[in-house]
Amino acid sequence: MAQQHQTSSRPGRIPRHERSGKAIVDGSNVAHSTEGEKARLRNIELVVAKVKEDGMEPIVVSDAALRHQIDQAEKYEALIDGGEIRQAPAGTDADWFILSFARELDAYIVSNDRFRDRQESFPDARDRMIRYMIVEDEVVFEKRNRRRGKQ
Repeated sequence: MAQQHQTSSRPGRIPRHERSGKAIVDGSNVAHSTEGEKARLRNIELVVAKVKEDGMEPIVVSDAALRHQIDQAEKYEALIDGGEIRQAPAGTDADWFILSFARELDAYIVSNDRFRDRQESFPDARDRMIRYMIVEDEVVFEKRNRRRGKQ
């Protein structure tokens, strides 16, 4: 029998017994999630902290264009150089990498992107999704136990 992770009784935590404990964070989607503002590095930092708080290991993947759109470009570049943010190669589709890593690592995906153009190749993506909102620097993850409860 496969070993299962313990789930927390703490309210608001996502039970992680059905996945690897990793979460691929769609860095570009998260950075742009604040309406009417420039892409914010703070959004990525907040979501990474929430993923860790919920007992998962975050892996941030962003597209190459984000480096030209982000508000704290030098700090963002330092995070890429330090391996804390993985940047998809220029001219490639970061969504493909996000979905592929999630499948290979049996990980969740933190994004509000629906990946509609990739549904045929990645039909399991819906079951991996964790949607979120950021309001006044607070992150809330949507809980979808109906889908995540599958064994």
